[in-house]
Formats: sequence, structure tokens, C-alpha cells
Amino acid sequence: MNKAGVVTFLGTGTSQGVPVIGCTCVACTSPDYRDKRLRSSIHIAYAGSSILVDTSPDLRQQALRANLKHVDAVVYTHEHKDHTGGLDDVRPFNFIANKDIPLYGWPRVLDRIQQDYQYAFAKDKYPGTPALTLHEITSDNLVLGGLDFDIFPVWHHYLPVLAFRCGSFAYITDTNHIDIEIQTRLKNIDTLVLDALQPEPHISHFTLDQALKVIEYINPKMAYLTHISHRMGTYIERNRTLPPNVELAHDGQRFSFTPLVSV
Repeated sequence: MNKAGVVTFLGTGTSQGVPVIGCTCVACTSPDYRDKRLRSSIHIAYAGSSILVDTSPDLRQQALRANLKHVDAVVYTHEHKDHTGGLDDVRPFNFIANKDIPLYGWPRVLDRIQQDYQYAFAKDKYPGTPALTLHEITSDNLVLGGLDFDIFPVWHHYLPVLAFRCGSFAYITDTNHIDIEIQTRLKNIDTLVLDALQPEPHISHFTLDQALKVIEYINPKMAYLTHISHRMGTYIERNRTLPPNVELAHDGQRFSFTPLVSV
């Protein structure tokens, strides 16, 4: 039997996080730690491998809170700043391991990262800048840290966003449309992590009702909602309204998964 992997929610909030600066709504003023949401990212641990999915602007705080000691690679879902803005904070992992950190993403996304962090890729680099290597994902399969990732696109308005299945779980952030053939491929998966921004309509994210319809079709054993806005309300009150196999994820939460291991 394959050893279990562990996924940690480093952040479950939307691009502004929760609380939102200056807001006095019930979610933003909640004392519940589960209503304190950093920008969306996860960490995957398996057999000594340590993989980040996205580097949010809150990466430093996330890494300290999760007690991360090393990172072997970063996988990017897309190029929006709430998913890439913390890349500079991988520097301590460079210093600890004395090696470059490989970044994996679609060519479009890596091109954007090179532009945004040009100082890290300069010919004559300033001392102490991040040490990075770029690895283009050009197929629907990625083998990383001994794990097989089944890569597929979802739609964030008109922007394709990288989503994936890794063994018994799937991770889908920043989407308002998933092709039906992809949904069918994920049917009856153990754990589904899915974008659900808020109850109200949005141009590029699932509403709560839209996410629940996708979950009903896929029928996972457990679904965690992420990329959550303060408009979703509080963790306690919203979870009371959800089906038994669905809940809002919260920062620091973990779940185990059964990997599909590359041989």
C-alpha cells in the first residue's frame, strides 16, 4: 500500500484575504481563527517531498505558521498576483538547502513570472536574490516528488487555469467553468478542493450554488471549498447550511490522500 500524503491549506482566502482591510462585516470581525484567511495556496507533503502549489503574497506568514523547513518545487496554477506574489519569499529555502527551487507551470505563466521577477533571472544577479529554475508543463501529466499529477485546464472567465488530480484528491482553484468531460473524469473521487467565492454571482469564480452543483455531479466523499470571500459569511454559520460531505476549508487545515506513485 502506498504511504499517505498530506495536504495543508496554507491559505483559503480570495485575493484580498479575510479580514478585508477596513471592513467591519461579520466575517471580517469574527474572532474565530477559521475566519482568518490568507491568500489561496496549498502544501503537499509525501515521502519527504515538499511541494508548494502557488506562492501567495502571504507565503512568509504561511511558511512560518506551517513550520515549513524545505520546499522541493513550486507548481503554479496561473499568473495572477494573489497566486504568484510571494515568490521572493522562497529565498530562505534556497539558503537552507543551498540549491535552486524548480518552478513548474504552463509556458504563459512562467513567462509572466520571468517578467515580474526579472531580477531573479538576470545574467548578473544581485546577491541574495531567489535561485530558481523554470520547467514548462507541456503535457497533461507531471511527475514530481514521486507523485503523478494529472493536469487539466479549467476556466477562470477567459483564462485557462491549471488544475490537477493527484491520486485520491483534486485541486481546482479560480474557476467559473469546468468542462463536463473533466467533471466526469473526477467522479467519485475521495477529496475535491474547489473554488467557491461567495453566494452572489461573479464573472470568473464559482458562486456557492454553482460549486455545490459541480460537487453533486462529481460526488466526492469529501469536498472542501476554498478561495473564499468575506461575503461567504462566517465559517460556523456557513458550514451549518452545507451538505454533510461539504465544508469551507480553513487555513492550517489538513487532509490525507492516497497518491498515485510514479514508478
